[in-house]
Amino acid sequence: MRANEPNYADEVKPRRIGFLLLPDFSMIAFTAALEPLRMANRLSGRTLYQWPLISLHGQPVTASNGLSIGPDSDINHCGPLDMVLVCTGERVEAVEDRSIAFWLRKLAMKKVNIGAVCTGAYLLARAELLNGYRCTIHWENMAAMREQFPKVIVSSELFEIDRDRLTSSGGTAPLDMMLNVIHEDHGGHLAISVSEEFICERIRGPNDRQRIPLRLHLGTSQPKLVDAVSLMEANLEEPMSLDELAQHVGLSRRQLERLFQKHLRCVPTRYYLELRLARARQLLLQTSMSIVDVAFACGFVSAPHFSKCYRDFYGIPPRDERRLKKPARYEYKDTDAKTAAGPR
Repeated sequence: MRANEPNYADEVKPRRIGFLLLPDFSMIAFTAALEPLRMANRLSGRTLYQWPLISLHGQPVTASNGLSIGPDSDINHCGPLDMVLVCTGERVEAVEDRSIAFWLRKLAMKKVNIGAVCTGAYLLARAELLNGYRCTIHWENMAAMREQFPKVIVSSELFEIDRDRLTSSGGTAPLDMMLNVIHEDHGGHLAISVSEEFICERIRGPNDRQRIPLRLHLGTSQPKLVDAVSLMEANLEEPMSLDELAQHVGLSRRQLERLFQKHLRCVPTRYYLELRLARARQLLLQTSMSIVDVAFACGFVSAPHFSKCYRDFYGIPPRDERRLKKPARYEYKDTDAKTAAGPR
């Protein structure tokens, strides 16, 4: 047993993580945050986590997909919490009840960790609970978030854990955030085992960014630039030359360079390189391809050249990153631990 991992032969006080469900919440974001806690309990044979479901007035709450969930309590009778996660969805701006902000501020004063999934960061910011904190939100809401809350540091990461604040973008990103919470609470072996149970090929870290469509960055004003990037993305194994790209989109080489500098703040060759490195990282961490094959699949002339570019950009050689991210099975030292029965 590693020094930083708990001894499951001893009783572990459950960590109570409350989920505040608000109308039209995202079901996938909610369940992606809750299910890792259930699986951590199942695999450890212990009640490591409890997850009381909370609504504003104790009434059932309907998600954006039309399904309703009955809570365990309202915000005034939920008992002590170690953490609360605000679960919202598309119409987060319509949530106006001031008692939510008051309740969240009161919890923050009690040193309860405050978090949110999907668009919930908007409510935390409106309650002035994210001033000076790094946070993230679904990419569709980033521009408005930055405009409305200048004291909040909004990133494009999948999730952010900044001191006692946790925020996650939508979709399945809350799964990664909670796997990192489990890792911090109970060690890497348990977190990896939970990840494997959900057929999650790797635990994404806080430095993994949301994939934000370029068209949303640029709008409809730069169709030739969008076309150039689309060509790059479609030709990673055999990169096109800058002259070829310019010819295909009907610009001169110099005009194309100016567009990249003005709107993407880099030269086309650098942008192309970063696209190829991002693809290489996916193949490196998600497949068993050799490093040589990964290099050739992403348009690098040799493995040494690929390794140098990879190390310069990510700060670690590809071989070392693959070794560090290699899954390890969770070994149970407590022979008396009982795993909960029933289907997953």
